[in-house]
Amino acid sequence: MKITHIETFPVWGGARNFLFVTVDTDEGVSGVGEAGITGRELAVIGAIEHFKPLLIGQDPFRTEHIWQMLFRGGFFPAQRILTSAISAIDVALWDIKGKALNVPIYELLGGRVRDRVVCYPHNVGHGSEIGPLVESCLQSKEEGWKFVRWGLPQEDDILEPRRAVLTSIEQFRAVREAVGDDIEITFDVHTRLDLPDTLWLCQEVETFHPFFIEDPLRSENPDSFKTLRQRTRVPLAAGEQFSSKWEFRQLIEEEWIDYARIDLCIVGGFTEAKKIAGWCETHYIKLAVHNPLGPVSTATCLHLNLASPNFGVQEQPRRPGTTLTDVVPVQPEWKDGHLLPPDQPGLGIVFDREAARKHPFRMEELPHLHRLDGSVTNW
Repeated sequence: MKITHIETFPVWGGARNFLFVTVDTDEGVSGVGEAGITGRELAVIGAIEHFKPLLIGQDPFRTEHIWQMLFRGGFFPAQRILTSAISAIDVALWDIKGKALNVPIYELLGGRVRDRVVCYPHNVGHGSEIGPLVESCLQSKEEGWKFVRWGLPQEDDILEPRRAVLTSIEQFRAVREAVGDDIEITFDVHTRLDLPDTLWLCQEVETFHPFFIEDPLRSENPDSFKTLRQRTRVPLAAGEQFSSKWEFRQLIEEEWIDYARIDLCIVGGFTEAKKIAGWCETHYIKLAVHNPLGPVSTATCLHLNLASPNFGVQEQPRRPGTTLTDVVPVQPEWKDGHLLPPDQPGLGIVFDREAARKHPFRMEELPHLHRLDGSVTNW
């Protein structure tokens, strides 16, 4: 079996773009993957165009060899844009392997270690109003979700740390009182705070028993997690911006996080993610995979989580089957806050190329935030 063709599908999903990649072979078996780095899809497509000549004619079963070639073959080690391209290709290759062998990908990763995968949704709550957030969380509870999640509040395009922390504390109090103690709370700082404000937030919300605080600090200098880890007992989750095992190294080895936010569509697909997951297991760090993307990413995360003993929770912004249903008409099954194992080979989904072409790419920029004094801050 040889790779014969690779095609990119930048798809407008109504509010944002998604980037899917298909890989074809000379035996008629095809695979699909999805790339991360929302808002920079054209850059990832450019990377894939560079990779195409290297991939045509390759054996799709040699996933480790191909990963090494793409990561190291350009002399400069791949990061983010390149690893997002590698991720989509790698996932498509694993999809091909599963289909060729007529087994779901989780069987290739060692088989299922659980019967279902618990997920958390995205709740409405990036503003300062508490009422809509509480209503959204109660609706999630009613629908059967076992988790609720929202992020550090902003006011239009302004994020002022002190105001945001004070509002977050009140939101925590209101949500915990509304949903009770049986629903888990995850909270996303989204790398928007510096150490003093994050520490203040963690200390104040500890009484509400969050499942974890996500991305409490910027990722460029992991050393800052050393200070935070020593001064808070709140569980910490990080890693969604990382693009390889090497970027995770210090957080894992020093045990500065409790949950690893591996993004399979940025970090290098299954080939790299399964290595990071095994490394995390040796330090009792659980997986809380980053999944803000589309149905292909959802299926990808599901297979890794089904086969990983150190699984914690899967991010799932919305229920499968509610978005891009024409492009991906067969999506993972959801029931009572969990994703269920697919029994179809490969990823277990269906990707409709013609439908994808009917949703052409639109130039769309991510939101930009600033402080009251006009300085830039993270979105």
